[in-house]
Amino acid sequence: MFGIRDDLWAAYCLYGGLNILKMIIMSPLTGRIRIKKKIFANAEDAKWFDGKIKMSDPDVERVRRAHLNDIENVIPFLLIAPMYLSTEPCSVLAVNAFRIFTFGRYMHTITYLHEMQPWRAMVFTLNILCNIFLVGSTIIHYSGAF
Repeated sequence: MFGIRDDLWAAYCLYGGLNILKMIIMSPLTGRIRIKKKIFANAEDAKWFDGKIKMSDPDVERVRRAHLNDIENVIPFLLIAPMYLSTEPCSVLAVNAFRIFTFGRYMHTITYLHEMQPWRAMVFTLNILCNIFLVGSTIIHYSGAF
């Protein structure tokens, strides 16, 4: 019923895995900045690292917002992409959509952490367009199925 070709499934696993890895790295990066600046959200952490409690630090918040942006974009990609693959898309189109999305996510984090506008907005738009393409193609493919 939903035969996804092995080469496309492998591409999804590779690029999905790269995006998940980047999301996972963002949590320790937040912690590293907290430890470096000795500012923490929890009393026990502040005590353990001889720091202070501070709920909003610009550097910590920048990393947290980049991480939140990953969550808001990568999770939809991970959910949409297998549905898209079930439409039996062109291999070149599918793999390049995954590559572009992944490139955009990595570049978004770099441009976010280094305060690089308008580049950040451009790669963010690239990611949104990839997700819209994937979900739009899926909806169009299945709209006549019932």
